[in-house]
Amino acid sequence: MSLSAALSTAVSGLTAQSRALSAISENIANSSTTAYKTTDVYFQALVSGGSGSSTSTSAVTAKSSQAMSVQGTVTSTSVATNVAIQDAGFFVVTSEPGAAASEDMYTRNGSFETNADGYLINTEGFYLMGWPTDADGNVLASNTNDLTGLSAINLSSIGGTAKATTEIEMSANVPADAAVLDELTTSMQMIDSLGVSHTVGQTWTKTDDNTWTLELSDPVLTSDGTTKSGDMTVGGPYTVTFNTDGSLASISPTLSFTVENFTTGAADSTVSMDIGEVGGTDGVTQYASTSSVIGLEDVQTEQDGALYGELSDIEIDSEGLVTANFDNGISLAIYQIPIATFSNPNGLTLVSGTTYDENSAAGQVHLNLPGEGGAGTLVASALEGSTTDIATEFNKMIIAQQAYSAASQVVSSAGDMFDSLIQAVR
Repeated sequence: MSLSAALSTAVSGLTAQSRALSAISENIANSSTTAYKTTDVYFQALVSGGSGSSTSTSAVTAKSSQAMSVQGTVTSTSVATNVAIQDAGFFVVTSEPGAAASEDMYTRNGSFETNADGYLINTEGFYLMGWPTDADGNVLASNTNDLTGLSAINLSSIGGTAKATTEIEMSANVPADAAVLDELTTSMQMIDSLGVSHTVGQTWTKTDDNTWTLELSDPVLTSDGTTKSGDMTVGGPYTVTFNTDGSLASISPTLSFTVENFTTGAADSTVSMDIGEVGGTDGVTQYASTSSVIGLEDVQTEQDGALYGELSDIEIDSEGLVTANFDNGISLAIYQIPIATFSNPNGLTLVSGTTYDENSAAGQVHLNLPGEGGAGTLVASALEGSTTDIATEFNKMIIAQQAYSAASQVVSSAGDMFDSLIQAVR
């Protein structure tokens, strides 16, 4: 090897070790960065020389890569919109809502929180993508293998919600010692489709031994208890009979009612009533009165409607379902988060920080539900940590520093030898 070749080789060593130190510095700086993957630097010898030549020059080059398949430690958080991927896969994100599917990118950084515009974004400012769903969590997209079916998850369009009553369960005791034609009254609550509460009156009339009729009255606003708020178009009479042991014997016709023309503008409602199983005592019973005053006893009603409520918070579960929770107790599924997988994730192109772009080296992207199709699972309210090990990085730093110093010494020695050569010529 000539003197100039030695100098060139030493300079290439300096360049390679500088790149190694740069990677080590980046790793240490990102030792606490969510889902950061450690950058490793590999050295490769380069040898050149003419065919049949007895001399050659050599150099070294440094190449870097990130091991995307290495799992970071998953740690629980108190944020309901944080989510970590356990094992293979990436979240699909975009830099701008409404951007073309070709601009979608991929990350394992699940530090998502809601921004001022209602979007879920992570600490790098990328928007989480998902499939819109119906209220039961069924994906609405017809082709779940296509990125075009995804949209940036946004909560600003989610207004308040209510749930109309569809079923009322009732338990009570009608007194067996009531006289024929005695009328006993009570009431129950129902909610219309706009979330307004109405009170429906009940009149129980004893028509024979062990036989009663039930009639329902037009609803009134629960808020004032007097203002008529709709028309009871189907409300009885219903015939209810009991066995001699006090258990329910029969109900005729089927106990359901319809309210139309709500003054609130709500949709018509049909409600079924459950007053217990025939032959059972789990609903309405007929036992002797325990009071000197004849009346309905131990009346309890429970309905499945919900008053109007505003969005209170959202959460992401381990199945990737994004759910909106309202302050009236209602929870509605709104998006499904997919997990993107690649045949060679190490081939992805680094965009910035922990975000990557697909390319031919990584292979075709595949969208999967968590835990399916080779995709990893999700851990709710958790984040994946950096894969950087500080002790390992300091060890690599010492080795790189020593190699850099050695290469520097070669450069210095080659310089001295050049000086000696020049002096000899003079």
